[in-house]
Amino acid sequence: MTWTPHATVAVIVEDNDGRFLLVEEVSGGLVVFNQPAGHIEEDEAILDAVRRETLEETGWQVEPLHFLGLYTYKAPANGVTYYRFCYSARAVKKVSDQLDDGIIAAHWLTPDEIAGLGKQLRSPLVLRCIEDYRKGRRFPLDVIVDAET
Repeated sequence: MTWTPHATVAVIVEDNDGRFLLVEEVSGGLVVFNQPAGHIEEDEAILDAVRRETLEETGWQVEPLHFLGLYTYKAPANGVTYYRFCYSARAVKKVSDQLDDGIIAAHWLTPDEIAGLGKQLRSPLVLRCIEDYRKGRRFPLDVIVDAET
């Protein structure tokens, strides 16, 4: 059997009031909160996945600013290992109210509100990525190199 981890992106978007963009979604029959996040599609550049997932899940256009890190997580519910390429991005403008299937709503929440969600966070990486961002973790976008197509 071949081990196949899942490659995903997650996007940290902070507004001018120090609030972060999160999605309220249904996962495994539960309502949970997550950054805009999702799988990188075949032949898709990672930064394009950052823009696409954020738009699809929140209706916001964003411009990636920094790479925060590569986070790994093995989900206890399904045993799948996820490689999460986490980025920070700037909100450009809200362009749609239509959200992906499974997304209930997009919310701007303070760090305290996010920490207060506890077990409603989709994974421990949601809070960890925000904490790393708030501590100043930043890498240039070109630290990840996509193959030219």
